[in-house]
Amino acid sequence: MKIALFGQYYQNNTEAIVTKVIEVLNNYNIELVIEEQFYTIISKILKSDYKTFSNHEELDSSFEALISVGGDGTILRAVTYVRDKKIPIVGINAGRLGFLATVQYDNIEELLPKVIAKDYLISKRSLLSLRCEPRNPDLVDLNFALNEISVSRKDTTSMITIETSLNGEYLNSYWADGLIISTPTGSTGYSLSCGGPVLMPDVNSLVITPIAPHNLNARPLVITDDTEIQLKVSGREEQYLVSLDSRITSVTNETTLFIKKTPFQINMIEFQEEGFAKTIRKKLLWGEDRRN
Repeated sequence: MKIALFGQYYQNNTEAIVTKVIEVLNNYNIELVIEEQFYTIISKILKSDYKTFSNHEELDSSFEALISVGGDGTILRAVTYVRDKKIPIVGINAGRLGFLATVQYDNIEELLPKVIAKDYLISKRSLLSLRCEPRNPDLVDLNFALNEISVSRKDTTSMITIETSLNGEYLNSYWADGLIISTPTGSTGYSLSCGGPVLMPDVNSLVITPIAPHNLNARPLVITDDTEIQLKVSGREEQYLVSLDSRITSVTNETTLFIKKTPFQINMIEFQEEGFAKTIRKKLLWGEDRRN
């Protein structure tokens, strides 16, 4: 069995996590392949050499899973390697909140053997794709997002106007700092911070959430995920920002953005012990009385 290992940073708890992960995998004679840059970061704690990968083309169906060490942002980056290959992703939380990276350090020895035995559930996560007219070279290869696609103002304190249409039908012009188009997975991220609703991961919906709207009656809107969303942004500056998860680029005014669900999904590994309902109860402190 072959498993990929990915991470981005070396934090205080990274050494302990990586050491325990490798120890468990070695006990099962797993072939471990480590992302090249992460391999360089953790090389000082490795006791032997490992194969590496450096791009998405080097991952194929021979990999049974990808282990992501970090927070949710690390998983978002891991998605750019997995893409449409259907390799299941499991996140080990070395960050803070962690809605996606649900395996804690104390659970590694219990849950990683379940990955090896394939004793887990698959949570299929929808993604969003982006197309620009005119074409933007920064948004051709990595033109998809697991959490959200957002537009926001750049180099100005003035609002931007985001003319929004759904399947070609005009919806609204948002006067705001920006607009978030979120998947169910991303509903617990940026959209939630801006007042959007929490969606269960398997619902067939998207959320449109304005960022600090000046038209005060504009509220988050839930739409079906087979909708194509068309955005055209204008403002005082010549450019605005478009972000796909953690990747940001500049786009010129009057560029038309077309956003829709991708034809492929990401397979996230879930365990009965760490399901979504338990995660949001724990992370959002639902049901806890913190008044005193």
